[in-house]
Amino acid sequence: MNLLYPQTLVALTVLVIISISASVKPVKSAECNQTCGTPARGNPNRVPYPFGFSPGCGIPLTCTGGQIKIGTFQVQNITSDSILINLPAECGRTIQQTKQLFGRNYALTSQNGLLLKNCTSQLNGCIITTAMVDARFGSLDCKFGSNNVSCYSGTDARSGFINYDNLTKSGCGEVYSSIAEVDVGGDDDAGRNSTVSLQFQAAELGWWLDGGCECSADAECTNVTVPRGGPGYRCQCREGFVGDGFAGGGGCRQKEPLIAKSSDPNCSASKYMSGECGGRTRVGVLIAGIIAGAILMAAVFATCYFIKRRSRSLRNLTSTKRLLCDAAGNSSVPFYQYKEIERATNSFSEKQRLGTGAYGTVYAGKLHNNEWVAIKKIRHKDTDGFEQVMNEIKLLTSVSHPNLVRLLGCCIENDEQILVYEFMPNGTLSQHLQRERGKDLTWTIRLTIATETARAIAYLHSVKNPPIYHRDIKSSNILLDYNFNSKVADFGLSRLGMTDDSHISTAPQGTPGYVDPQYHQNFHLSDKSDVYSFGVVLVEIITALKVVDFSRPHSEVNLAALAIDRIGKGRLDEIIDPFLEPNRDAWTLSSLHKVAELAFRCLAFHRDMRPSMMEVADELEQIRLSGWAPLDENTCMASLSVASSCSSPYNGSEKFGGTSFKKSEVASKRLFVPQRAVADCLTSLAEVKDSSPVSVQDPWLSGHSSPASSSLLGHVVQSANIA
Repeated sequence: MNLLYPQTLVALTVLVIISISASVKPVKSAECNQTCGTPARGNPNRVPYPFGFSPGCGIPLTCTGGQIKIGTFQVQNITSDSILINLPAECGRTIQQTKQLFGRNYALTSQNGLLLKNCTSQLNGCIITTAMVDARFGSLDCKFGSNNVSCYSGTDARSGFINYDNLTKSGCGEVYSSIAEVDVGGDDDAGRNSTVSLQFQAAELGWWLDGGCECSADAECTNVTVPRGGPGYRCQCREGFVGDGFAGGGGCRQKEPLIAKSSDPNCSASKYMSGECGGRTRVGVLIAGIIAGAILMAAVFATCYFIKRRSRSLRNLTSTKRLLCDAAGNSSVPFYQYKEIERATNSFSEKQRLGTGAYGTVYAGKLHNNEWVAIKKIRHKDTDGFEQVMNEIKLLTSVSHPNLVRLLGCCIENDEQILVYEFMPNGTLSQHLQRERGKDLTWTIRLTIATETARAIAYLHSVKNPPIYHRDIKSSNILLDYNFNSKVADFGLSRLGMTDDSHISTAPQGTPGYVDPQYHQNFHLSDKSDVYSFGVVLVEIITALKVVDFSRPHSEVNLAALAIDRIGKGRLDEIIDPFLEPNRDAWTLSSLHKVAELAFRCLAFHRDMRPSMMEVADELEQIRLSGWAPLDENTCMASLSVASSCSSPYNGSEKFGGTSFKKSEVASKRLFVPQRAVADCLTSLAEVKDSSPVSVQDPWLSGHSSPASSSLLGHVVQSANIA
């Protein structure tokens, strides 16, 4: 076999390299699909050359359901030198999962600060506290190993890109999210960009094409040092031209002026109008004159309109402040400017939305004093919405109770009605019962929340004169603070009661599943309407089921009807939340049955058969404190009477056996039961179950006093359109 000369080998190698380079060159823009989506679903997204969605495009992307993606990451924007993608906060995202952001023609730039966790050592970049991470990225339970999150940029001095190999050697295990520093325009004296924006949960990728510059004639070429080595480039049209700038793409074209200039330098204004410079020029001048006149008239009209609107706005603001003073009475309500509210919520950003109800949307906001607040933006901007705001201000400024949410201020400006409340970091009771956030609540915490809520409603009914009827008691209106203390919120539907009568007449309003059936039937609103709604909340606390669920059988769609049926038949065990482990000890089983019996009485169809909220609160307090009573071998589990010397549940601590416990400890700990006492009590568990507070023979199920499930279901389901 003849050996090839070295010169021949070199020539063949060059030919192979040329052929490979030719095979990876991007195809012409006419051959590259640059649209994502179909016209039938709306305007499709189009990307500039050399990006595309077909094989052979210079920089291939992915189109999934009309969304542009790089791998699994969604693309926000593509500019002449960068790609901005979404990198949302996520627990457990490994560094290997970000390898898809380091492609052949793009990579993460040093403009990013990657937030890494589970690091074996402190990095040289920056350290961000978990408090800031929670505030900016949401309270994901990612189980941070320390109180810090490391910030990594890992700049490659030659290319300005993050080196993937160095990232994998950083000693960190997960990529939580990213902060991108995006240029938004404006250069300083040194030629550097002086205006930047920090984009949270986003990352910036730089892109390039391989090889030497292949730009159009009116474009400038920028050489790029590719992270893996080798030349790269980007094209950008010069000033006065538009387009992608690539020779293989659309190239550059000159911007079209509004009015074409005449080629004759001797043309004067009179010649333009006489047509001596050409008919098109004369028409252009006429059109320009008409447009200029129209713009001037529009400017004059807009100026007059805004002056008039400003004057009317000032009058309305003065009138609003006067109404606020009348509603607040002796109390002062701080008045926030709309621009301050807008700044606090980041222009009502979707990322800061806490929830949406029937009357408005609630956002988390941070005021100028770094205080976190809840900002409720009323949806209805009509007379009814304004009256609801005034009604809530009037009621909340007249009450003061540790378990009622505090009103911090309001904003009635720019045709907006906004209320500012204290911030409740643990969300609503409904969210926890439906497992939408946080961990499952233990039975002691649920019982404490129920007791505190009952105390707050009893305060509205009994302490205030005239009494206040809330009319919208439900688990989503029971908020939880840092220590899971309950706060009753949303007084938009509340009304003042009558001191000389047992009820007032008003059109029934409320939430389906919570509305008092007798109130819905005869329009008679009383304190017992709130008792019924609270009874539904007690059933929610016991069962963790939805109040209205059409996936259940027809007769069990309404939770109140389901609970009345099961409790009345002595089959409470069928609907108890399994997480509560009712048979874990005698007190848990007994207290669950006692609360169920209390809920049963609250759900009585006739309001006269329901207990008052003060009675409900006292009974719940007795049940709660009975868990700390010493066991008697004869009586097994006797209820502890509430003595005057007992600490109030609102004092922040409980005293038992000479030892003080913090409230958080009371809510989380269980009384230690001696084994001998447990053995004695186990024999009576069946008796406890058989002697359920409500049995089939209970007088509640006889005659017209029965909270019949059929009647209740009919009335409550009919109230589905009540809002």
